[in-house]
Amino acid sequence: MEKIQFKAPHTADLAALRALAPTFLVYVLSFVNVAIYWNNHHHLFGACSKIDGRVMWANLHMLFWLSLVPFCTSWVGEHHLEAVPTAFYGVVLLASAVAFIGLQASLVAMKENAALAAMVDTDIKGKLSLALYAIAIVMAFVNQWVSDVLFVAVAMIWFVPDRRIEKRVASG
Repeated sequence: MEKIQFKAPHTADLAALRALAPTFLVYVLSFVNVAIYWNNHHHLFGACSKIDGRVMWANLHMLFWLSLVPFCTSWVGEHHLEAVPTAFYGVVLLASAVAFIGLQASLVAMKENAALAAMVDTDIKGKLSLALYAIAIVMAFVNQWVSDVLFVAVAMIWFVPDRRIEKRVASG
């Protein structure tokens, strides 16, 4: 897997720095997405009493998709505004979201985590995210800017962790 690199521009002017903007912006978006998963994962597990093997496999499933973020970030950074890298980025984000929902469902399915089940009963943000990612994937073949805006919109929706879970974690 290729690593994400920011090489210093060959010249010392703003135009050279502007050329790096697409790579930098997709890196920032990817970092924000991983940070969102990290925070929500922490809150989700903090609200649980118990985990089992099914939860651990669901967790690894999510980790697999998140492990592809650096690859697709690099690809989009190198080929911004091209349909296939943009769509693949969306597929990875969509699969990560599906995996997170699966992880949440596997935790909720355990009777020991009944309090968590009550906290996540209506997952409007999760359902909306799936829809926006699906639209973004299709839009990558029509207008990549629309896809990018949708990717940012989903990140903005999730930037603040679920307050219901956050309150539970804070109260112990």
